[in-house]
Amino acid sequence: MERTINIENSVRSNYNKDDYKPGFFGDYGGMYVPDVLKGKLEHLASVFEQLKDDPQFVRELKFYYRQYIGRPSSLYYAERLSQEVNSRIYLKREDLNHTGAHKINNTVGQILLAKHMGIHEIIAETGAGQHGVATATAAAFMGMKCKVFMGSKDAGRQETNVYKMRMLGAEVVTTDQGTATLKDAVNAALEYYVQHPDVFYLLGSAVGPHPYPSIVGYFQKVIGEEARAQILETENRLPDNLFACVGGGSNAIGLFSAFLDDPQVNIYAAEGGGEGELLYKTASTLVMGQPLVFQGTYSYCLVDDQQQPIDTYSMAAGLDYPGVGPEHAYLKDSGRAEYFCVTDEEAIEAFRLLPRLEGIIPAIESSHALALAMRMMKDKTDQVSIINLSGRGDKDIGRKLI
Repeated sequence: MERTINIENSVRSNYNKDDYKPGFFGDYGGMYVPDVLKGKLEHLASVFEQLKDDPQFVRELKFYYRQYIGRPSSLYYAERLSQEVNSRIYLKREDLNHTGAHKINNTVGQILLAKHMGIHEIIAETGAGQHGVATATAAAFMGMKCKVFMGSKDAGRQETNVYKMRMLGAEVVTTDQGTATLKDAVNAALEYYVQHPDVFYLLGSAVGPHPYPSIVGYFQKVIGEEARAQILETENRLPDNLFACVGGGSNAIGLFSAFLDDPQVNIYAAEGGGEGELLYKTASTLVMGQPLVFQGTYSYCLVDDQQQPIDTYSMAAGLDYPGVGPEHAYLKDSGRAEYFCVTDEEAIEAFRLLPRLEGIIPAIESSHALALAMRMMKDKTDQVSIINLSGRGDKDIGRKLI
C-alpha cells in the first residue's frame, strides 16, 4: 500500500528516553523464560552491565572493530542513485565489514563477553546465514567451539553461507520444525541452551528476553555513531531521513540509536512484505501484528485469530520472522519511527537497480530499505537521507533474482 511521507511525524512523536528502564522499552521487553534460564540470563545481564563500562573491555572491543572488522565503514554518497530518485541519498556501507554485513559488530562483542565469562562453546541461530557466518568467524579467531542452528528452508536458499560456516569450523544444525525458517532456528537454539547450561547463546538480533535486546543494541550502536559523525562532516548537518530494513531489527536499531533524540530526523523502516499485507503471505510484523509474549519477550508478533504466532513469508530469509525487537515496538507506538510493508517485487527491483547504478550488490534484506527510500524520496530534492546497507548480496546471487 502506498503511503505518503510525513516530514513532521517525528516532531509530534511521544518518544521519551525516560521510558527506557532496565529490560524494558516502555511496556515492551522483559524476561519471559523458564526458571532454568532466568539465572543464566540474570548473570549475563550483570556481566554485561559491568563490562560495557569497563575501559579495558571497551578498548579491546574498539581494537577488534578497527583491526579485525575494518571499521569505520564508509558513508557513501550514491550519486547516480540520487539522480535516479531525484533526492540526496547516502549509503552506510555495512556491506564492507569483514564477512559482508553488520552482524560481525555484535558477534565480536558477544564473543568478548563469553571470553570474559570463561565460556568456550558458542551457539547461535541464523536465517539468512549472515549471523551464522559472523558467529563462526568470531568463534574461529577466539578458538571457540561453535554450533549454528538454521531452518532447513533457509539452509537451502542460503547454501553459500552454509558452506562458509562449515569452512570456518562451525557445526550447522538444520531443523525441519514449523516453516523451517528463522523462528524455528531460534526455538531449536533455545531448546539446546536449556539442555546445555555451559554454552553461550550468541543471539543475533535485538530480540528475545532481556538482556539480549540491550546487548545487541549496544554492540550495533557503532553504526549510528559513525553515521552521525560522518554526515555532519560531509553535509554539516543531520540527515532528514533514515532508512533500514527490519526483521528482528538489529541493523536498524544500530543506525537509529544515534538519532532518536533528534526530532527533526525522520526514521523509516522496511519490513519483509512478501506478497503484501496478507497474513501468512507476509513478514510485516509491525504493520500487521499485535503485542504478544513471543520467544521470551513482549513485543509485536504476527498472530492468528487465537492469538497464536503464525507462519510468515518473505523471500528475504533475514526478514522472515513473525516477531520483532521490543525497542522497535516502542518506537512504533511512540510514533518515533514508522514501519512499512515492502514486497518481494519491490525489493527485487531495488536489488537489480543498485548494481547497475553504483556497482554495489546489496543483500536482498537491505534491498527492502533501498526500495522504501526510492518510493518515499522520489523527487524530494531538498531531502538528505541515509540508507543502512546492512549487507552485501553475494549470498543471493545464486537465487537468480536478475
